[in-house]
Amino acid sequence: MAEVLRTLRLYGRLQRAAARGALQYRLNLLIGVVTGVVYQGSGFAFVWVVMHTFPSMGGWSLREVAFLYGLRLTAHALYVLPFSSLIGLEWLVREGELDRVLLRPLNPLVQIMAKRLGVGQVGDLLAGVVLLVIAVPPLNPGMILFCLAAVVGGALVEAAVSLALASLSLRALNTLALRAFADDLFSKFGSYPMGVFGGAARWALTFVLPVAFVAYVPASVLLDRTGELIVPAPVACGSPLLGVALFALAYRVWRRQLRHYQSTGS
Repeated sequence: MAEVLRTLRLYGRLQRAAARGALQYRLNLLIGVVTGVVYQGSGFAFVWVVMHTFPSMGGWSLREVAFLYGLRLTAHALYVLPFSSLIGLEWLVREGELDRVLLRPLNPLVQIMAKRLGVGQVGDLLAGVVLLVIAVPPLNPGMILFCLAAVVGGALVEAAVSLALASLSLRALNTLALRAFADDLFSKFGSYPMGVFGGAARWALTFVLPVAFVAYVPASVLLDRTGELIVPAPVACGSPLLGVALFALAYRVWRRQLRHYQSTGS
């Protein structure tokens, strides 16, 4: 436990240093944040235009879809902020820079995460929070806590998939196409009710790649729409715990693949 707390303290210090480095280029940071807000805002604007033509989407109203969209976007930003450095893992492996990471007396994953703070995703986070605040239904204190847990759980689901696929780079060297494909599925399908997709696609997006558990399943609980889910209501209510379980499993995959890492000099 003491070692975990020490690692968290060191990680916090490294992230603060990364944030101070990013703040040295304030105009670049501002442009990144504004770009994120505009990009994500334009994505929801498309949904808004479509739903002004069609009164509902899979039986969901515009406000309900806005809440779902905001929940997924907030979870996604919360995942990207600390884990954006995983994008560069393949470069670390190919260039032998991972050797330097492994020689230091600190958890390798923590070091990689601390290399870069995804400050550009602050815009995504702002857009997601704004949508949540605008579209959130009346919630009691218990449901508010569930909503917060759902955001964290959704972030951990995306982080788990990203970490598991990135771990394959330790042996396969190049998994960028596979990781980009998975990220594309999360971004394109995660913000919409699963009812708009066919049965096979809906099943795959729930049980093969758990896109539905990032936002759709917890949003259905919060909006009292569990009757349309293909998972039992008790499972839906425990959906934030899935993120914890998947991330723990992904971390085990990471540790296992790390043991098979061979330096470029091997």
